[in-house]
Amino acid sequence: MEFKDNEAIYLQIAAYVSDQILLGTWPEEHRLPSVRELAGDLQVNPNTVMRTYDFLQQQQVIYNKRGIGFFVAPASDDKIKVYRRERFVQQELPEFFRTIFLLGISLDEVQQRYATYTATHFPTSPLPSVSHENQQ
Repeated sequence: MEFKDNEAIYLQIAAYVSDQILLGTWPEEHRLPSVRELAGDLQVNPNTVMRTYDFLQQQQVIYNKRGIGFFVAPASDDKIKVYRRERFVQQELPEFFRTIFLLGISLDEVQQRYATYTATHFPTSPLPSVSHENQQ
């Protein structure tokens, strides 16, 4: 995993774990990799992974079974979506709108490219795609 300089590493790892949950790789009640295992896989300090797991536990996305490990909480995908949608709408969407405005990219082009991207990268995904019916 390559980390970005503009965001805390533990939050980037939390996004990675959340992605695995949203994609169904780690379903509800699935045991997560141990702190040491994930730290080794991502080549980070175990304290950083522990901070990630603490953060996700506070968000009620995962829970700890003492002595056994961390598990994906029931309805975690809904909690992830609420948190990430709010964060996206507040932080990333304004910058996205500014960029497409400055570059003269139309919403039709964005929609076409989004459809191509999702068809290529998530051909069997249960995640919804954009349609004209969903736009307001």
